[in-house]
Amino acid sequence: MIPITPELRQAIAQAGEEPARLVDPETNTTYVLLRAEVYDRIKDLLEDEADVRAIYPSIAKVFGPDGWDDPAMDVYNDLDPRRPS
Repeated sequence: MIPITPELRQAIAQAGEEPARLVDPETNTTYVLLRAEVYDRIKDLLEDEADVRAIYPSIAKVFGPDGWDDPAMDVYNDLDPRRPS
């Protein structure tokens, strides 16, 4: 683990509640410095999304080749509570 330098600590303080943005002067690449607990929450969200994407082929098979455009799926439009009756 790399210790935080006084310059980094100042950048973090100046960023306030927002993540600090750091630029590598050699590559001109921008990095975002996050607190560990924020990174862990984001990482968990991304992993959950990957799990959901893994079932997309099964969902497509159930919905059939026409997906939501299949006339058999019209019944779900009637169940939408946001639609006027």
